[in-house]
Amino acid sequence: MRIGARASRLVVLSAFVLLGTGLAPAGAASRPPAPNVPQAFPAWPTYHRTNQRTGYDPNTPAIGALAEAWKATLDGAVYAELLMVHGHVIAATENDTVYGLDPVSGHVQWTQHLATPVPLSQLPCGNIDPLGITGTPAFDPVTRRLFVVAESRISSTSVQHWLYALNPDTGAVLGSRQMDAPGSDAVAQQQRAALVVANGRVYVAYGGLAGDCSDYHGLVVASLTDLTGSLEYYSAVNLVSSAIRGGIWAASGPAVDQHGNILVAVGNGRSSAPFDYSDAVLKLDASTSLIDYFAPSEWAQDNAADLDLGSTGPAIVGRFVYADGKSGTAYLLKLKALGQIGGQLDSASVCASFGGTALLGTVLFVPCTDGIRAVDVGTGTIVVTWHTTQGTATGPPVVGGGAVWSLAISTGILYALNPSTGTVITSISVGSVEHFATPMLSGGDVFVPVSDGVVAVSGA
Repeated sequence: MRIGARASRLVVLSAFVLLGTGLAPAGAASRPPAPNVPQAFPAWPTYHRTNQRTGYDPNTPAIGALAEAWKATLDGAVYAELLMVHGHVIAATENDTVYGLDPVSGHVQWTQHLATPVPLSQLPCGNIDPLGITGTPAFDPVTRRLFVVAESRISSTSVQHWLYALNPDTGAVLGSRQMDAPGSDAVAQQQRAALVVANGRVYVAYGGLAGDCSDYHGLVVASLTDLTGSLEYYSAVNLVSSAIRGGIWAASGPAVDQHGNILVAVGNGRSSAPFDYSDAVLKLDASTSLIDYFAPSEWAQDNAADLDLGSTGPAIVGRFVYADGKSGTAYLLKLKALGQIGGQLDSASVCASFGGTALLGTVLFVPCTDGIRAVDVGTGTIVVTWHTTQGTATGPPVVGGGAVWSLAISTGILYALNPSTGTVITSISVGSVEHFATPMLSGGDVFVPVSDGVVAVSGA
């Protein structure tokens, strides 16, 4: 691993984009030219690197002693996972600003301020102040566009969610459109889930604010990557007229199977009967129509106790899907036929889990509230092989360089764990981090989102 120069304190420049017009800026029809991509920093284009959310980087060299390479202080908290696109570290802040940083020095290569974030005082509840960009952006290698959703304060009473397409090499805005589903209350909806690009579309999932206030709906909204045409969207209200809540908010966002189907985990609803597609794993087709689902037999009890599956995104492991959430019970499903109500292949007591998993072979590394667990599902059953409590690494993990990397959210310590045993190989403090923060690996370095910017960690 390389030790880079520590960055000097950054001066933030802003380039404001006019909102509310629905018009793309000049040049929106253009496509950025193919760049000369620095080979030293392999791409990490979406949450946990792949649309299956594996979180595994086979290019990371073996680790040694850890040291802070640089820190970049930005204009707001970074909740989203960092990306590596065309040799730029992409960071998005709750101040609705996106940055392209030099991965060696941390210097700002470009910056784009997209909107005015929403102060907490304007929201019915919540725990992020201000609320700007929370969901991890996604890069599309076909159009060479970087997609990001910004929560925007339009007035003292009005909030909107806008999808932007950016040139990842310059930060230039190539187009934009509002991404609120018809009939939804944008003030009640929070966009925490990572974006995903597949099927020529950008998929954006919504849940509610912390505190479960107001009448939000779990939504998946899709736009063509050229930002034209009508929005496509899924909502439980299409199926059960009284359905509310059922947030789709897990930080890992939708996962995509080999056929382009979209899998999401849904949080608790208010219904005890009839079944309202909450506390569930849903499979949607490319146009967001529901084609299959799974829910525990205890879905109504889970709803009543706020012990649903919505806190961790579904993990695709070959022909299986692994689902875990707040109750501590994990479920293994068939990818081809999820099983509907109570139709799991296996279930087991594993842990209460929040965020997104990582995958190495058939072993999942699961972010648990009491420490990471390794879960092997290769035999079609759920087998916990280890559980680490050292340092209580609880953040969504990634894998590379012979280690499982996870943050202790409460202390801001980054841990490297042995993938076979869970023992701590080494660790380093990176400072204060936010809920569900997860590292990014590229070029032998570990890039960490922190409460005031980005920290890069290298090891010799």
